[in-house]
Amino acid sequence: MAEYKSDIEIARGAKKQPIQAIGEKIGIPNEHLLPYGHDKAKVSAEFIKSVKGNKDGKLILVTAINP
Repeated sequence: MAEYKSDIEIARGAKKQPIQAIGEKIGIPNEHLLPYGHDKAKVSAEFIKSVKGNKDGKLILVTAINP
């Protein structure tokens, strides 16, 4: 039977990138990112309004549970 990694093993093995680098890759300027730590951020309402007329993109939902 195959062995599976635990949640903590997966989390510790993740190679996270700075949120500014991720924002840059998807076209969100740094001035529109409101960082929460190194790897999370909120996107400004001003930026969201500025792209409102663009073609629809993809929605990615991320959730977490803390013990």
